[in-house]
Amino acid sequence: MIKDISLSVSPEMIVWPNDPLVKIEQKISIKDGAPCNVSNLEMGVHTGTHIDAPFHFIDDGKKIEELNLDTLIGLCYVVAIESENYIKKEHLSKIDFNKYKRILFKTKNSLFYAEAKFNEKFISLSLEATNFLIENKVELIGIDYLSVEGFNSDGTVHREILKNNLVILEGINLIEIEEGEYELICLPLKLVGTDGSPARAILRNI
Repeated sequence: MIKDISLSVSPEMIVWPNDPLVKIEQKISIKDGAPCNVSNLEMGVHTGTHIDAPFHFIDDGKKIEELNLDTLIGLCYVVAIESENYIKKEHLSKIDFNKYKRILFKTKNSLFYAEAKFNEKFISLSLEATNFLIENKVELIGIDYLSVEGFNSDGTVHREILKNNLVILEGINLIEIEEGEYELICLPLKLVGTDGSPARAILRNI
């Protein structure tokens, strides 16, 4: 069974503060006499469900089209985290890092998507947990809000992850997903020269 963990893209969706709002406009329409409907889409590359490329925080880092797609498809583990602030090292003890190299974090963040405004108090990765994931050779880290790093942070968590060429998947919705193993399929658009890309992310039962 396929489980869609992507956010729907619409002008009403929440975005990171000061990021571009989503604009969808029908430029050509059948009702106006055209032979077809054609829409125009405007949005930032870090809108909704998206992938961060190293270039997001590292000026000479890989851009989105340079990522290894093998990393974005394969066995993953969804781990449920009970925390009110940070994902900490002690939360990671249940993960078999010899088996799972793609880790998706399910927190109470998934409830925040129903809110009308961006929630600054979302659960994020601590630096200690970040370094532990890197030490255990994780290849992909996913989280159920718009950033792995806390609001008003200095970018250290992002830089540590991206300089080690791990992939960051942000903005997934895990509210209906149970803890356990799945196959992850998550592909970015083949944008050229960008620091990120919107993505469609799905899980399949194994």
